[in-house]
Amino acid sequence: MSINSALASGVSGLSANESAVTAISNNIANSNTVGFKTTETAFETFVTGGGGANPAQNSGGGVAAVAKALVSQQGQMNQTSNNTDMAISGNGFFVVQSKLSSTSASSSVANTNPTLFTRAGSFTANASGYLVNTAGDYLLGWPANADGVIVTTNTSVTGLSPINVSANQGSVAPTTLVGINANINAATTESAAAIAAGTTPVGGGAYNPATNSMAAYNAATGTGVKPDFTITVPVSDSLGGQHDLQIDLLKSSTPNQWYTEIVDPTTTDVAGVSNGQIAYGKLAFTNQGAYDPTNSSLTLGGSTATPISGTSPISLTIGASPASSATVPTSVSWASSLGVAAQTIQFGLTNITQEASSSAVQQLTTNGTSFGNLSSVTVDSSGVLTANYDNGVSRNIAQAALATFSDPDGLQAVSGNAYQQTLQSGNYSILQAGNGGAGKIDPSTLEASTVDLSSEFSSLIITQRAYSACSKVITTADQMVQQLLDVVR
Repeated sequence: MSINSALASGVSGLSANESAVTAISNNIANSNTVGFKTTETAFETFVTGGGGANPAQNSGGGVAAVAKALVSQQGQMNQTSNNTDMAISGNGFFVVQSKLSSTSASSSVANTNPTLFTRAGSFTANASGYLVNTAGDYLLGWPANADGVIVTTNTSVTGLSPINVSANQGSVAPTTLVGINANINAATTESAAAIAAGTTPVGGGAYNPATNSMAAYNAATGTGVKPDFTITVPVSDSLGGQHDLQIDLLKSSTPNQWYTEIVDPTTTDVAGVSNGQIAYGKLAFTNQGAYDPTNSSLTLGGSTATPISGTSPISLTIGASPASSATVPTSVSWASSLGVAAQTIQFGLTNITQEASSSAVQQLTTNGTSFGNLSSVTVDSSGVLTANYDNGVSRNIAQAALATFSDPDGLQAVSGNAYQQTLQSGNYSILQAGNGGAGKIDPSTLEASTVDLSSEFSSLIITQRAYSACSKVITTADQMVQQLLDVVR
């Protein structure tokens, strides 16, 4: 090895160890960076020329440093208080976009926008409601449709959308189901109006759902027939408006049968009917006091009266609000002033009994809710984000997508603690959490940096010593050159 080779080896050693110190310094600086992966520096030798079988003639060419991020290394999981923080227990990466398309902010991912992959799951909603991490990258996933159903069959990046958790700041749920657990007193004495309705010919003041109904009852004016028992049912419409409907019951002179009307007591919330009478008919019971659907029947109000099967649950449809109050619907509808959609409500009556004890409602359940504001967003282990509203309604928003690579250590690091696909990493596969080795998502958790400070400081000392040794090689070679020059003199 010539003196020049010795100088070159020393210089390459300085350069290689400078690179190693740079990598160590970057590791130490990112010891608290969420999802950061340690960069390891490996050294490889250079040998220039050779003397065949005589190793003494080999000329050392020095050393080169090769930095490689240990991307596949799993970091420690740390719990947080943020519901939208996410960590991945497995080999997957969050799919993110560095910026949104100016033309389609939420519908799709534009091909011109860079798609990146990261393990940094510190996501929070920005001013527009999009989930972004600390680098400002937008989390991508499969959006839910209007019914909260998430379709994940499209496994290309262009099938994903930036996830917005505040697109629907409020939520309502119209009432579709009513469950009634009640008893109607079998010992109730028939009223004069009920007795008159059961005589032939019909007596004066007899109950009649069209001309002398419970819906028309007014104690002050003496009109209508007073019901023996009333069940009040709260109902939410399609806009979250609240209405109280009544089930009015009048004991018939026919054993085990009750005249029944479903009524809007305000008379102004419905249109197309008189006195707010939505439906009328009878409810029947067996001689054991159980609900008897075979002998029960109701008719929907309006000029085109529509029979309703007595089989529980009874389906009651209230039509959409007419566009104008001047329009008189032919069947019962919501009032035009409400501006709400049509609504079908199923009344479950199988838990109504007729026994010789006081009439009472033990339990009444409905599934409708009034307008609710967004109160929180939660994430499950499959990456499904759910919006929770203060009216008790929960609705799926989207599902975060994960990407896997055949060689994740081959990914190229970019700013923002993210990575780009390379030839070495192989193509990505878009998966749901829990599938194909992507791993599951831990909500309210962040993956810590994989940097081991004690190891890094030890490496820093070793690298500094190696750097000093290389500088000593250069100094020694310089002295040898100087001695050679002195010989010439």
